[in-house]
Amino acid sequence: KVLKAVSNCPFDCSYCFLQNYLNDGTTKVIGDIAAMMTEVDDQLMAHPNRFFRIGTWELGDSLALEEHVGQAKAFIHEFAKRSNVVLELKTKSDCVDGILACDHQGKTVVSWSVNTAFIVDTEEHRTARLHERILAMKKVVDAGYLVGLHFDPMIIHDGWEDGYANAVSDIFERVPPSRIAWISIGSLRFNPEQKDKMEENFPRQTLTSEEMVLAPDNKIRYVKPLRLKMYQHLYGCLLDACGVETLSPCADPIPDRPILYFCMERDDIYQKVIGDSPKNIQELDYLFARNAHERFCIEGMSLPKEEDYN
Repeated sequence: KVLKAVSNCPFDCSYCFLQNYLNDGTTKVIGDIAAMMTEVDDQLMAHPNRFFRIGTWELGDSLALEEHVGQAKAFIHEFAKRSNVVLELKTKSDCVDGILACDHQGKTVVSWSVNTAFIVDTEEHRTARLHERILAMKKVVDAGYLVGLHFDPMIIHDGWEDGYANAVSDIFERVPPSRIAWISIGSLRFNPEQKDKMEENFPRQTLTSEEMVLAPDNKIRYVKPLRLKMYQHLYGCLLDACGVETLSPCADPIPDRPILYFCMERDDIYQKVIGDSPKNIQELDYLFARNAHERFCIEGMSLPKEEDYN
């Protein structure tokens, strides 16, 4: 679930889907925390046996404006008082100093969108550089937070194999697998009409000049063999970094094995990269809950039962 707590983003990434959805040029941060928490409570009370992951990042960055507005700090305080739910704050910033002293009670996961240093430097304008994000990860881990990693979108460029391997290596030097709640993987994709906007807004970008196809979901994507090559390479890097034989979401939870999922990909991608797959989105929801319960013992979280997610 997502709370639309922020609308628009100051970072101006050349591939960002927001340029295709938001066009009024303003950034809005909702100040009525109580009203949004009422919406959260309605969901929690309607499904008391389910575990929820609720984010604030769908239409903006969860922490980009935190030093000015303090919205994330207010949410952390509220989610700490609730059961069967965690808050996910997703960012490309390093704006974490204002939340380090929060009494989060293990109910907040601070997540980062990560990419190769080359893509950060050339396409993710105004964001924190990769090394700055990694230093921020270390800060929140030291403050007791869990971390999420989103390698999305993976982007082809010269040296991409080494770029992603180095990103994984640099992250895991500072963040132990036991403190990583989840990892997602996806690749560059956009609607056909966004292609023209990317070329208009960022005439120097070369993302739209790669060989891509219109997929059945009406998104322009890399061809599947190339996506598989990218995913298999990154997956191998993550296995080595975690020191495990699988990162399948279907595997039994163990402390040093984060749960991994693919963003906007079909089950054949799971099968060809990791060897198995959740049967459907409902089972993936259950596997998230099981993983959180077994690995982190979140206070107030009840034992998840698969039938509550069907």
